[in-house]
Amino acid sequence: MSSLKGKHILLGVTGSIAAYKAAMLVRLLVKEGAEVKVIMTEMAKQFITPLTMATLSKNPILVEFYNPENGDWNSHVSLGLWADIYLIAPATANTLSKMATGVADNLLLTTYLSSRCPVVVAPAMDLDMYKHQATQHSLSLLKERGVWVSEPESGELASGLEGKGRMAEPAEIVSYVKYVLGANGTLKGRRVLITAGPTREDIDPVRYITNHSSGKMAYAIAESLASRGAEVEVVSGPVSLGISMPNVEVKSVTSAGQMYEQVISSYTQNKPDITVLCAAVSDFTPAVKADKKIKREGDNMVLTLSPTQDIAASVGKIKREGSILVGFALETDNEMTNAQGKLQRKNLDMIVLNSLQDKGAGFAVDTNKISIIFRDGETLEYPLKTKTQVAEDIADNIEKLLECSGN
Repeated sequence: MSSLKGKHILLGVTGSIAAYKAAMLVRLLVKEGAEVKVIMTEMAKQFITPLTMATLSKNPILVEFYNPENGDWNSHVSLGLWADIYLIAPATANTLSKMATGVADNLLLTTYLSSRCPVVVAPAMDLDMYKHQATQHSLSLLKERGVWVSEPESGELASGLEGKGRMAEPAEIVSYVKYVLGANGTLKGRRVLITAGPTREDIDPVRYITNHSSGKMAYAIAESLASRGAEVEVVSGPVSLGISMPNVEVKSVTSAGQMYEQVISSYTQNKPDITVLCAAVSDFTPAVKADKKIKREGDNMVLTLSPTQDIAASVGKIKREGSILVGFALETDNEMTNAQGKLQRKNLDMIVLNSLQDKGAGFAVDTNKISIIFRDGETLEYPLKTKTQVAEDIADNIEKLLECSGN
């Protein structure tokens, strides 16, 4: 289940060149399981067709207050009550100004004034328009009144100028919507620490030892917990991923030693309620790291490895009463026995097991097949799912553990 599953999202599209991004935005929201209705201004129709938006949203597009052909009334009041969140993307300087001053000269604006749900705007305009005192004043007023702002990005603009004013990318806006909906969620006030990705152990300045972890599973868990209102810190090895949610902080590390130091520091200082050790940390590191590139000499090379510090075992020793510690086990044989042993040895509350023997599970794929094992021996087995769905299953079980702990 996605955190947007079954949510009613009302999308307002205004007359900006960035309106083309609204198509992908609708597609992503629908993919997340949300029901989407779209209101367009007359000017927005000049940039993207209602037919495109209707096809993607699977709902008729609303522009006028009523249908002139049959008199059907498009009630702004009903729309405002229907929505769980009202997202206006792109939001032009003109629309932001009218929202701030209470002008209601189109269906999009009258619906805004009738909405009881959270409202998010994603500004899109040229940099001078964005920086203008009038626009900044409008944004300040809207923020004071509780409107959420998905900040625009800096970069090349339609005018050819460079600067801040580009509408945030659709995936980032979707993440922001999840954050807003989760602001008062079931994990509000909870602190979470997650490790993610691989580590790299240098052999010399050119070569290193690593593994195939992409970090996708950990980042999906981070987003799931953050969308439920938690404050999340991700200690991440080298990955090509990111999370653009305001309540997620990513701290990048490279080696197992760096990850160990950051995790222990964060755990002792921030006292997380939930710790999820999902990273594929190197068990060994070269005993000696060469200062210069090792040249090929002879037929063989002997590389002496030393064990790295065990992050899970170390956190397990200092685990606070009432806090939740979750580990992961990726196995190739004797899966259940090995996972249960790790659970007990490292003082985990639950362990997530997956096997490289299962097709579609493991590294660098978008799916996973897991079993969840608890300290009392209870085991839950799940079918192959997307990593986003798996993350929701893991988050659900973490919440149950929190309830049982009474914390």
